[in-house]
Amino acid sequence: MTGGNHTTVTEFILLGFTDDPQTQLALFVVFLGIYIITLLGNLGMIALIHLDARLHNPMYFFLSNLSFSDLCYSTVVVPKTLANFLAERKAISFTGCATQFYFYAVFASVECLLLAAMAYDRYVAICNPLLYPVLMSRKVCIWLVVASYLVGCANGLIHTNTTFRLPFCTSNVIDHFFCDVPLILKLSCSDTLVNQVLLFVISSLIGLCSFLTIFVSYMYILISILRIHSTAGRYKAFATCTSHLMAVILFYTTILFIYLRPSSSYFEGQDQVAAVFYTVVIPMMNPLIYSLRNKEVKDALRRIVRRKGASIGT
Repeated sequence: MTGGNHTTVTEFILLGFTDDPQTQLALFVVFLGIYIITLLGNLGMIALIHLDARLHNPMYFFLSNLSFSDLCYSTVVVPKTLANFLAERKAISFTGCATQFYFYAVFASVECLLLAAMAYDRYVAICNPLLYPVLMSRKVCIWLVVASYLVGCANGLIHTNTTFRLPFCTSNVIDHFFCDVPLILKLSCSDTLVNQVLLFVISSLIGLCSFLTIFVSYMYILISILRIHSTAGRYKAFATCTSHLMAVILFYTTILFIYLRPSSSYFEGQDQVAAVFYTVVIPMMNPLIYSLRNKEVKDALRRIVRRKGASIGT
């Protein structure tokens, strides 16, 4: 299409999942329920870590930041999706779409990097326990979190700036429930090869580098655990990693499936299921995983409940 046919897009239409009103209402109820659980779970985890002094250590410092990231990650996408379930016209402004994608990219990147930092924390705790206070000092932990947010902001800025400067002249309809770059690139009438390469390279650098950090950390952890002679000792060491390992598997399988592919292989129906999983379900699951499978968190919750009960009784 020639330059003369370019039009200024002021909004995008998000097709979402279905046009059937009854199905939309059912999905609204399901998504609302999941979002409420996400809010309560992640805010509860942040509050619990803040209130219980025994959880003031690097692992739970990272976990509180992961809960904050999950909370923001879900809030970027879900409220607009809920509104669209009830709206006749499922529109989002051009600026709103760019803003939504920017914060989505930021918190997706932060999630990847925090999971890697948490794996490194477990590696140091199990493989180098004597050096743990030095290698995982509060200053180091703060810098790891700050670095995660800086990388996330840079990633979001690069993709938002390069994608939303493109001309859109064929359609403004996105066959998805939120603004995601691969599908937005399909709407542009200019050559998007540079954008596709940029998306693949940066996603690979963040995703695969984080994944390799996790993989190498767990290889060393596994070797260290196998050197422990007692079964009880092995179980205790591995038990500190199971919640994190489950969170990693949930997050990376969907993220790598979505972004480490050429855009020509995107199929919206299939990708919507994966997108629901990592934008809606995983932020709900993480606090449940860390609370139900973590003895320290459950003990801390009991202490808080007993303390509140005692204060009410006096």
